[in-house]
Amino acid sequence: MKNSFYTGLFVGLFLLLSQLAQAASFRDYSYLDPDKVVPAKLLQEAVAYYDANLDKIENQRVMGVIDYKQHNSKERFYIIDMESGRVERYLTAHGKNSDPDFDGYATKFSNVPDSNTTSLGFFLTAETYYGKNGYSLRLDGLSSTNSNARERAIVIHGADYVTPGPKIGRSYGCPAVEMRYHQELIDQIKGGALLYAGLGL
Repeated sequence: MKNSFYTGLFVGLFLLLSQLAQAASFRDYSYLDPDKVVPAKLLQEAVAYYDANLDKIENQRVMGVIDYKQHNSKERFYIIDMESGRVERYLTAHGKNSDPDFDGYATKFSNVPDSNTTSLGFFLTAETYYGKNGYSLRLDGLSSTNSNARERAIVIHGADYVTPGPKIGRSYGCPAVEMRYHQELIDQIKGGALLYAGLGL
């Protein structure tokens, strides 16, 4: 009887300590996006990945989320300040073959080189460079749906066809942004930040 009592007591203490340790390590992200502008499903998925992979994320100051479910006239590229919770919003393009009807909605996605389509999934931002589109930011795909991002030269860059209006132009698969904001956006998110491109509800 005594042995079973002490065994039960030990197991109970072990479970209690495990729960306390888990509670101590839990991070509270409820302060993010106080105005609720980021689609909740995408924010939840991005935060879960961010929290589980902090050791791989060098730039933890910000996180990016793109909702390709939205029409391209909407500011659907969200930069989330992971310290203050504040969110900035930007226009962004999708690939021309993701929107074959050119109606502003992306309906097809691919990881295939030369497909001129947008890829979904988690990315890490990498190094900046100057190319044919000027100041640009390379992306490395972390998901099976975007693992060819670097090979495909899927990068963040500014583009003249990304301007406010009823519909913006299409890229070759890059999340191109407005020229007037591209440098400040790139400078915020460069150097190993998490970027999640998904489809909201």
